[in-house]
Amino acid sequence: MIPYSKQSISIIDTLRVARQVKFKSLTQGNQIQEFEKSVADYVGSKYAIAVSSATAGLHLAHLAIGHPIGSNVATSPISFVASANTIIYSGHIPFFVDIDFDSGNMSVDKLTDLINQTKINTVVPVHYAGLPCDMKRMHEVCKEKNISIIEDAAHALGATYDSGEKVGSCTYSDMTVFSFHPVKSITTGEGGMITTNDKKLYDKLLKLRTHGIQRKEVGFQNKILGYSDGQPNLWYYEMDSLGYHYRLTEIQAVLGYSQMKKIDKFMKRRQTIAKRYDKYLLNIKNIKKSQSKNNSGSANHLYPIKIDFTKIKSSRNDLMNKLREIGIVTQVHYIPIPLHPYYKQLGYDVDNLPNTMNFYFQILSIPIYPKLSILKQFKVYKNLNKLLT
Repeated sequence: MIPYSKQSISIIDTLRVARQVKFKSLTQGNQIQEFEKSVADYVGSKYAIAVSSATAGLHLAHLAIGHPIGSNVATSPISFVASANTIIYSGHIPFFVDIDFDSGNMSVDKLTDLINQTKINTVVPVHYAGLPCDMKRMHEVCKEKNISIIEDAAHALGATYDSGEKVGSCTYSDMTVFSFHPVKSITTGEGGMITTNDKKLYDKLLKLRTHGIQRKEVGFQNKILGYSDGQPNLWYYEMDSLGYHYRLTEIQAVLGYSQMKKIDKFMKRRQTIAKRYDKYLLNIKNIKKSQSKNNSGSANHLYPIKIDFTKIKSSRNDLMNKLREIGIVTQVHYIPIPLHPYYKQLGYDVDNLPNTMNFYFQILSIPIYPKLSILKQFKVYKNLNKLLT
């Protein structure tokens, strides 16, 4: 089978993980800090905080910003449900902004309309398929209204803005959140990372990641219990806020650190595969690129295509089944979040999301991952061409 995506684990990755398991600590050691530094150095941020998942990262990011309960948060309807779920976890109210049909990313024009009509406290743009949103313009719009920005970059480690900075540098945001799920740019199995340039946010995130427990380096509130002869007691710790157990393990961190050494190689391979698809698609009349805008800075996490199923004899489900029968796995990214029963019960609908719905009905993700060979990629093209022309 040719999956729509898969991890790229080398023998070196495996040996490093095995050595960590056999000879070193499994949790709360120094490998996490090394992994965090490797990501911060790569994206150009001052700080990076490893967490158990991107979902955990988004949740903590909302809590660290600290807007009042019930604040309004704008995000994209074309995303995994975590983008909106974490808004609700944090006690806030999601607002879904229609997308730009040519990119799949949040429309800045639609966002501008929303914030001119409604008090929005935070915006969570989603870099769909690894293609960065128009963050420079979005930042300008949000800055005028003092709106916080948390970038959902689960797809976008390795991506670059048009202005040249890497996604994760937080040039245009308060925080950026990455995912290390097996199909992402690099993997730790499960896991995520928050980057920021704000020391206050960094300190809050560190506490929230570990149950709200204060580090001894910062100083304890209880001077009698916390210190002996002016020195912090070795056993002592304080919980001064309600946090969570969102830590990454040392095993995951050592895998992530090993994977970061190959990130440039992974990005180059994904770009090569995407460009080859671009050429192939010119020969299939019923397929269009889903992201027709300039995508030179994309991390190419996904390669979604658009198919107008009203013009062909096959439904999307039929096409996916036919491809699977010959060993090609495809996927749909994503079901618009307001269509899920939970969100419908909350009163959400898609009445004001025409681009979102049009995009959803046409979208299909075809295989892309660093180890996808030319022969397998040609098999994908050949069979799509056969089934759609």
